[in-house]
Amino acid sequence: MGVVLPVLFALFAAFSNALATVLQRRAALTVPQSDGFRFGLVLDLLRRPLWIGGILAVIAAGVGQAVALATGALALVQPLFVLELPLALLIASLVTRQRLPGALWLAVAGVVAGLGIALVAASPAGNRTDVPAERWVVALAACAVVVALLAFAGLRRAPGRSRAVCLGAATAVCYALTAALMKSAVHVLDDSGFVAFLTTWETYAFGASGICALLLLEHAMQGGPLVASQPALTLGDASISIALGVILYEEHLRSGWWLFPQLLGMALICAGVLALARAGDGAP
Repeated sequence: MGVVLPVLFALFAAFSNALATVLQRRAALTVPQSDGFRFGLVLDLLRRPLWIGGILAVIAAGVGQAVALATGALALVQPLFVLELPLALLIASLVTRQRLPGALWLAVAGVVAGLGIALVAASPAGNRTDVPAERWVVALAACAVVVALLAFAGLRRAPGRSRAVCLGAATAVCYALTAALMKSAVHVLDDSGFVAFLTTWETYAFGASGICALLLLEHAMQGGPLVASQPALTLGDASISIALGVILYEEHLRSGWWLFPQLLGMALICAGVLALARAGDGAP
């Protein structure tokens, strides 16, 4: 299985999502903060051109992600979205015309190097297209329970770090599940055509999961500091996606001594993401 095409489209999707994050965060900070889950939040945001621009960037990211998932393993594509955070900070620095200090460039380098080391060492392989129904039942039920518990725990807390962590983690689960469902739906489109794509349950399931992720993301960004929500979102999405890739699509990762460079890469990613999230907390 080739890796160039899925990697290129995943990088495009990561950039588009980073741009969307910058635009949506700036728009979200202009509306009143809510104490609970408020569907009216989206109606308020629809009046903000910045948020509309963010949605267009999300759509572009979705197209890129769909192509990447159609041609590559879930465990390869989704971890590349770790790059969203450094890309978002770079875009924000250009928008605000503020230079990033040397320490942040070092953190960016740590994330990029760590991701490269981890992916080369893990060498995700496999591109199964048919997932048995019983696996979907278990995965969907488990993800639904986890998201409900995290959202309930987060919304019970006052705005702050705890709320942001819980809602960020819930968003991560929805993002990972959306990607897993999208991968299946895109393969239906490729194998059987557009009519089959419109009639398969995975298409509507990934749409519903994506909407849930969007709602949770807006509340996570409002609910507390970026240093709390972003690591939970970024690292949670990558980790859960790898697990779903292995469980649902029978993708394979290297084991044995290859685990040591994988752990080293993960440590670099975690350190870099935490450093960047602290910096992003003060970003406009």
